[in-house]
Amino acid sequence: EAFGTKGEDKKTLARYGKRFGQSLLSARRLCEAGASFVTVSSGGWDMHSNVAKGMKTRGTEVDQGVSALIEDLHERGMQDDVLIVVTGEFGRTPRINKRAGRDHWGNLCTLALSGGGLNMGQVIGESSAKAEVPASSPIRPHDLMATIFQLYGIPLQQQIVNFQGRPVYLLEDGTPIK
Repeated sequence: EAFGTKGEDKKTLARYGKRFGQSLLSARRLCEAGASFVTVSSGGWDMHSNVAKGMKTRGTEVDQGVSALIEDLHERGMQDDVLIVVTGEFGRTPRINKRAGRDHWGNLCTLALSGGGLNMGQVIGESSAKAEVPASSPIRPHDLMATIFQLYGIPLQQQIVNFQGRPVYLLEDGTPIK
């Protein structure tokens, strides 16, 4: 039942938007049903050509859906119980290429967090003026993971035993985002 949207108010359905927004609505429903970890994919941002057209569709869907999810969680009193992480595996080139698109760029990536008991309304870190590299201390993937571990009460030095019977750290490095 949590995967569907049957029984949802038409205003709620419209507020979240189509496709991606409906996936975010299902994510909210899964959290309400007790799921502790939900991943929603937007279908990719690989816009090597005509980035302006792609952003009109994908950017609008993400803005509408994520804002609806954040508002909905607040209205339901779930904002401290659910951590929303909006990110990708890498960024996009700061310059438009000859096909009016943007290519892969590992030097800088978007990261936005909401809820989870975090102190909201902060901007942490900054990029260079042309969005090429971090202008301040970069936040790396292992720092994001350390932040999530801290929020969920997982010790940063937590170990598990791997398939070879050897203890390994879940996270070998990382500092929680302040």
